[in-house]
Amino acid sequence: MGVFSTAGGTEPTGHEQVVFCSDQQSGLRAIIAIYSTALGPALGGTRFYPYANEEDAIHDVLELSRGMAYKNAMAGLDLGGGKAVIWGDPDRDKSEPLLRAYGRFVESLGGRYYTACDVGTYVQDMDMVARETRFVTGRSEAHGGAGDSSVLTAYGVFQGMRAAAEHRWGSPSLAGRRVGIAGLGKVGKHLTRHLLSDGAQVVATDVSQRAFEWARETYPQVDLVDDVTALITSDIDVYAPCALGGALNDDTVPVLRATVVAGAANNQLAHPGVEKLLDERGVLYAPDYVINSGGVIQVADEIEGFNFERAKLRAGKIYDTTRQILLLAQEEGVPPAVAADRMADRRMAEVGRLRTIRLRHER
Repeated sequence: MGVFSTAGGTEPTGHEQVVFCSDQQSGLRAIIAIYSTALGPALGGTRFYPYANEEDAIHDVLELSRGMAYKNAMAGLDLGGGKAVIWGDPDRDKSEPLLRAYGRFVESLGGRYYTACDVGTYVQDMDMVARETRFVTGRSEAHGGAGDSSVLTAYGVFQGMRAAAEHRWGSPSLAGRRVGIAGLGKVGKHLTRHLLSDGAQVVATDVSQRAFEWARETYPQVDLVDDVTALITSDIDVYAPCALGGALNDDTVPVLRATVVAGAANNQLAHPGVEKLLDERGVLYAPDYVINSGGVIQVADEIEGFNFERAKLRAGKIYDTTRQILLLAQEEGVPPAVAADRMADRRMAEVGRLRTIRLRHER
């Protein structure tokens, strides 16, 4: 995928702006991608990741920023979609000068893009970025922020999973269901707690030994397996991808035992067409950008002065949105991912159109 067109150069990516940021002294190499500002300023997190090459970094930020536009639209937010990636190893390369340099690049966009946490970045990093820019969310509570956005991300995923369970089995409870979680990171840990409290059985895996140790100490009733292949081929009712994207692909879908997929990872569908493979196999897919939007709802609430209970109430509506999408997909005979895209496109077009009505202060 290039900046102006998809792989093969046949279709435009649709992005409004892509900014490459470099600061040699701090080692900063970052890319900020703004997909759409039809609904408002673009909001999306900053991913700090050791990409194999520049092409992978570009592909990731373009895909993630597009997903954020659809996520924010379906979350009912008056915000567009953007994303940023910092190319590097967060354990080795992250520093105060680098984060502050990045903050200055965010500030240079004048509010077209608000940043927040993502893979490899945390609230303390956003506090540092905020020393150079006003346009940052996901800050620590000590600095007036919303704190860890994974709290409501997990809550929203749980609500989306409940809606999928009701659609598939007639009850919104996961009690007695076996749920496979791939990734016991920031979100997976909270999701495990919700599921166990609801009476679900949980089987999980992670690439980190520390995550395994955490699970054994905190929730010894969780079954642990060595890898994702062992997880998805085991006897599970629900598969919850909660790590990096591309979890659903030509290799994993044919061997997947679960009949519901509902997880926190972004861009779970490895390529267009995977949603049809899931549909053909009778697997009910709760669109990732819909059910994992609790985190962006949390950090978006910070823009107007954070109130956790208000944000949680908004995140709880993910249940209703997911039900609406699954019913629409059933009525129109299309996969849920297609139904969700149609709803998001409609909102961006219909609400975005209102910007053509000029207000006095905009002239």
